[in-house]
Parts: sequence; C-alpha cells; structure tokens
Amino acid sequence: MECQAQLLAVVAGYFLLLIAWGIYQGRKVKNDADYLIAGRNLPGWAAALSERATGESSWALLGLPGAAYATGLVEIWTAIGCVAGIITAWAAIAWRLRDEAEKYRVNSFIEYISCRHSESGRWLRVAGSATIVFFFFFYVGAQFLGGGKTLHAMFGIAPKFGLLITALIIVPYTVYGGFRSVVYTDVIQAIVMITTLIVGPIVGVIAIMHMPGIFANSIPEALSRAGGGYLSLTGASGGFAAGIVIAGGFSWFFGYLGGQPQLSVRFMAIRDPGQARKGRNIGIAWTLIAYIGALSIGWIGLALFGPGGLKDPEYVMPAVMLKLFPPAIAAVLITGAIAAMISTADSLLILSAGELSENIIKPLLNRNWSCRVDSSRRAGGATSGCAGTGAKNRDSGRGGRDLALSRLVTGALAAVALALAYLFPSTLIYTMVSYVWAGIGGTFSVVILLTLFWKRYSGKAALVTIAAGMFFTIAWIATGMDRVVTARLMTFLVAGASALVAGMIFRAPARDIDPGCRG
Repeated sequence: MECQAQLLAVVAGYFLLLIAWGIYQGRKVKNDADYLIAGRNLPGWAAALSERATGESSWALLGLPGAAYATGLVEIWTAIGCVAGIITAWAAIAWRLRDEAEKYRVNSFIEYISCRHSESGRWLRVAGSATIVFFFFFYVGAQFLGGGKTLHAMFGIAPKFGLLITALIIVPYTVYGGFRSVVYTDVIQAIVMITTLIVGPIVGVIAIMHMPGIFANSIPEALSRAGGGYLSLTGASGGFAAGIVIAGGFSWFFGYLGGQPQLSVRFMAIRDPGQARKGRNIGIAWTLIAYIGALSIGWIGLALFGPGGLKDPEYVMPAVMLKLFPPAIAAVLITGAIAAMISTADSLLILSAGELSENIIKPLLNRNWSCRVDSSRRAGGATSGCAGTGAKNRDSGRGGRDLALSRLVTGALAAVALALAYLFPSTLIYTMVSYVWAGIGGTFSVVILLTLFWKRYSGKAALVTIAAGMFFTIAWIATGMDRVVTARLMTFLVAGASALVAGMIFRAPARDIDPGCRG
C-alpha cells in the first residue's frame, strides 16, 4: 500500500508538471506556423529529443524489454533494424527535409510532398492527408488505451477511466500550444526515458550478481539456463526460417526512412543546418544508449524472474524497477513508460490536426490549393509565393483565424479518437494500428526517398505509390500473410517496385518553373 501511494504521488506530480510546462510553452505560440511546426525554428537538441521520445512510444520501455525477456538474443535483430534506420534518417534524410521545408515554406508533411510534386498537388493533399488522418485516429486511440491499461496495472483504476485520465492529461496543452508544446513536453519525457534506460541496467547488472534466490546471477547465465533458443540469434530456427526471422527483425529499418510523418515533421522544424547537425549527434547517441538499455532490462528481468515468471512480458520493466529500487525511486523510473505513451499520443494528435487543417480544410475554405516557394534559395531569386495560402496571408488577419481553426481541429480530432477508443473493440483498434508502421511507414518512406533522390519521380508516381502501398498492406495483413513474411518488409518492396515502374511511365515535369504558382 505504501509503495502504491508513493507511486501515485510521483505519477500525479509528473502529470501536473507536464500540463503546466506544456501550457507555458503554448503561450509563445503567435501564429499558425508556430502552432503546427514551431515556426520552423527548433533548436537541434529539442528536435532530437522530441523525435526520439515520439519514435519510441512505449516500445523502448515496455515492448522491446518484454520481447527480449520472452525470446532472448533473437530480439537483437529488431534493435539493429531500428538503430540502423534511425541513424540513416538523421544522417541522410533529416537535413535534406529541413532544407526542403524551408524552401517550400510548408507547415506539414503532406504539404511538402504536394508542393514538391505540385503538378498533382491537390490529389496528393487529399489522398495523403486522408490516409494519415484515418489511420492515426486509431493510433491515437491506441495510445489512450495503452495509458488506461498502464494506469489499471499500476493503480487498479478501471481501464476506461484510465483512458479518460490519459486523454485529459494530453489534450489541454496539445490543443492550446500545438506542436511547440508537444515538442518541449517531449523533451522532458525523453530525459525521463533515457534516465530509466541508463540507471536501470547499470544497477540491475550489479544487483543480480549478489542477489540470492533468483533465477541467475548474470545475463549470460540467465540466457543459458532459459534454454529454448534464448542464446540463439535466430530463435533456434535454421535455413530459410532463420532468414525470415532475421529479415523480420531488421524490417523495422524501412519505416524510419522518412515515412513516419510524426518523426519527419521534427526534421522539417529544425532552425538551420548547424542545428540539424547537433540534432543528428544527439539523436544517434540517445538511440544507441536507449536500445542497449532496453535489451538489457529484458535480460535482467530474465535473470530475476526466469522464463515464464511474469504473466505479461511487457511489464518486465516495471517489475525490474520495483525489485531493484525503493518505491519512490522505482516510481520515478516507471514513469518513463507513461511518458513514452504520452509523447507519442500528443505527437500523433497534432500531426493529424496539421495534415487535416493544412491540406484539406483550409484549402477548401480559401478555395486555393497553391504552394509557397522561397525563391531566394535559388540563384538571384527574391522571395515569392502565391496568393491564397501565401506568406502575406499568414501574417495578416487571417493568421488569427487559421490559428483558431487549427486548435478547433485538434480538439475535434482528440474527441473522435477518444470516442473510438471507448466505442470500438480494442482488438479492432490494435489491428488498425498494425497497418500503420507497414502501410504508412513503408509506403511514405519510398515516397520521401524518391522525392529527395530521384528527379524523375513525379506526383502521379507518388499517387501510385501511396495507393499500391496501402492496398497491399491491408490485403497482406488481412489474409494472414504477415505471419509468414512481415508486411514491414513486403510493403516497402512492393511500394518501391510500384514507384519505380510508375516513375518510368509518368515523368516528372521540369522543375525550373516556380511550383508555387502552379496549383
């Protein structure tokens, strides 16, 4: 009882701090660009910590340690795939997306794609935004459900009531402060998460060496005694099956290559190239430390409790912390899991609101689908743009109306996501989420990579890529083929092949014409 009281006090204090900090940052929001992309003025350290907190969700604190606890060394391939993808994204994609966002003066992920391929801009806005918003409804709902599940496990709160508490924490500062509030609350959450992933493993490795009556007194001993392929890098599989296991783990790599909008928009928001380099260094360092720590926590849990010693492997991190630390300290470290879910939920919410308002609602209200291009980035050019959604309108009286509309859309999306989490079976919501990493990540990674690196890639080819990737993902998972070969790999390959064929058929127009003036 004393332990639970201390845990409740820490969690409640953390929530209050988070809400207050988010609202404080929201006071600095003056216009629509501030609200949706922090005025493209983020320091590199803030962008990096926010991107990492958002990208990991509860995966780094609950999912990956749980998988390492349940399967052993085979989970290393998942970690390698994720780390390789994150490093590639920061090293090769982040600075390019930042430069492109500045050139086209865009406020959202799909707005960049539509302006870059402006000959098909209207259709890309509608198709891309509708796809992201539809699936992210369920993704946000899943984060609400995850928060409810965690509060239920920690305090015995009814899951539906815990779901509502999670939403009430996230929604106020997200609606008020938008992307800026989300980023700077993510910074706190990234610090809490990495603290857990550093302190937990260090103390754990030392503690199990001298702790009597546990399953094993070291990680190698625990893996050896667990048997059943725990010491195998292929889970005791051989031949073709081993290749499938390795490919399935490494396939997480493809979703990080610019295709997750909630991550890419943080690259786009970085202030300047120098800050992008700082962000790269911080993001890569955070990732390496975090994944080593997450795997280690899972294997420390194996040493403490043995295989099958926990009813739910995903709660190995809280179980390890409560075993190793006094209740008050354990409470602080366990808060990292809640922080991870909150950082993802608020990021998905503001991303969805930005896509819907910037690419569908505002163009319809303004009757203008044009883009803005900073011509000063080309030799001898002066800044130019187009009427309707151009810079002048953003700085005029319309700016206040646009900001109010963005807040209204964010609140409405939060209400819909909360309703979905309440009304739809959790199995349906998690099934829809299973489409996100493959369908959204795999498909849009191809679109971003070819947009950045292949001049022949056109708007029509991008539309073909989006359609092919999403339809294939749904069909592949619905028919059960995902259990044979993961959709994360297959979607990337199918979307990539479709993009290459479509790119050869539909040539991109000459880029020397200002795409900002071709609606």
